This record gives sequence, structure tokens and C-alpha cells, in this order.
Amino acid sequence: MVARPLLLALLSAPGLALPAAADKLTGMSANRVTSIEAAEMLEQGYEYLDVRSRPEFDQGHPSGAWNVPLLNAGPGGRMQANADFMAVVKANFATDAKLLVGCKSGGRSARAVQMLAEVGYSELVDVRGGFSGEPDPAGGVAVAGWKDSGLPVSAQPEAGHSYAELREKKD
Repeated sequence: MVARPLLLALLSAPGLALPAAADKLTGMSANRVTSIEAAEMLEQGYEYLDVRSRPEFDQGHPSGAWNVPLLNAGPGGRMQANADFMAVVKANFATDAKLLVGCKSGGRSARAVQMLAEVGYSELVDVRGGFSGEPDPAGGVAVAGWKDSGLPVSAQPEAGHSYAELREKKD
């Protein structure tokens, strides 16, 4: 793990897109960072793309996050793929946009990063632990999430950041 002062120096280095502490995702061209590192990257021009469902997002999200759900609740509450996910992302973010992608604990965001990389997005970072934390095999927390790291949380999206507003731009 890179020490905090070194990490801050790396983040502020000209032309450096990602911190050296980021873990490479297996078989993907994206990196993974903790919530603390993601918060630091927001100050470097990255945007936080929250791929949790609308109800999850509405219960609390990283301040300033954009919401485009990867999955939506279907009949009987079962989660199903959001058929508009890619179209909404493409309508709102250029393929060279610097995106931190997060979800509840890391599973959906890893999948979203993979999907976005496959269609040409190049500045993708998966947020380990997402909003609520990455569980360990024993049921504890392996990596703290955004809210448990004491980072800024909001229950209201910023203007233009809600899924309903972002979806309007896809047409």
C-alpha cells in the first residue's frame, strides 16, 4: 500500500490519470481504488458514477454522484438489467470522461466498468467497497465503503444528476 503523502503526491503529478495504489482488475483496462482514494480523485477531475438502483441511491449516495442504475427492480422485486444503462451513460459522458464507478459493495461496479471498457471508455476506476463496504468471507467488512469511511453523503442528487434527468438526455 502506498503511504498517504506519497499517494497525494502521485495524484497531483501532471498527466497521471490514476494513483499507483490502484489494483488492476483481472483482464480489464481499469483500476480499483478504495473510497478514500476515490474521494481524493474527485478533486482531480473525476466524476462519481453510482450504478446502484434508484431506491438505493435515494437512501444516500456520495455527494455529487451521478446515478445510472446497472440493474432495476423488476416484477416481484427481482433485479434485472437496465436496458438503457449504456445509452444513458453514452448520452451523458464522453468516452474519455474520468469516471469513478461505484455501487453498494463492488460487484455491480466491476461489471459496469467491464461493460464500459468494452465500448471504449478509457478513464474508468472501480471503487472497492462501494457505498456500504466490501464483505469478507466471514461476513465482516474487508474494505470500508464510502459511508463508513466518513466521506460526504447526500440523500438528494445535485441538479441534473438523478437517473430521471440523465435518462432524458438519451433520446
